[in-house]
Amino acid sequence: MTAHLPHTLRSDARDNRERILEAARTIFVRAGLDVPIREIARRAEVGPATLYRHFPTKEMLVAEAFTDQMLACRSLVDEGLADPDPWHGFCLTIEKLCELQARDHGFTAAFMSTYPHALDFAAIRTSSLTAAAELIRRAKATGHLRPDITLDDLILMIMANNGIHATTPATRLAASRRFAALMIRAFQTSSESAPLPPLPRLMPAVLASRHKSNRPNTR
Repeated sequence: MTAHLPHTLRSDARDNRERILEAARTIFVRAGLDVPIREIARRAEVGPATLYRHFPTKEMLVAEAFTDQMLACRSLVDEGLADPDPWHGFCLTIEKLCELQARDHGFTAAFMSTYPHALDFAAIRTSSLTAAAELIRRAKATGHLRPDITLDDLILMIMANNGIHATTPATRLAASRRFAALMIRAFQTSSESAPLPPLPRLMPAVLASRHKSNRPNTR
């Protein structure tokens, strides 16, 4: 029994760390970075002392959560590169990147503005951009991706997707999915594409009705 005790403690500590990070990411995305540490500990079902043993400062906790977010983006690009069909891999990466960003709900921007010097993520960013450039090159080789598409177009797409605002997280996600489908159609060399996802209501009902009433009568 004694021989297995250190391994058990290490396993418990690892599990606690993962629960803390998962709870932190969820809360930061929903409520911002001002959430008290005690609330994160409560959501992770650990005591504040346990949380502080893993992350002595809140900045360290936020930085670790942000690093995971960056690595998740890179993982999506790698998944696209691993697809045996380069065009399908490209489309899948676009869809998942937009969805990940929609779920991010401003966490990345909040982190960068609150802790601008907490991390040197240049290496991760450079590696991700290099992988994205290879994804584009492979997709172009299939003939499905427009030859004039560049890495800057993907960055522009991400910036535009980040500008989507909606009244609920579900609406924001639905809008982001439609935007991804529109972008894939714009990137494609031909007009053949799958039907677009449903259009979510981005405007409040009152504004939407006024928008319809202001349309010119074409009858």
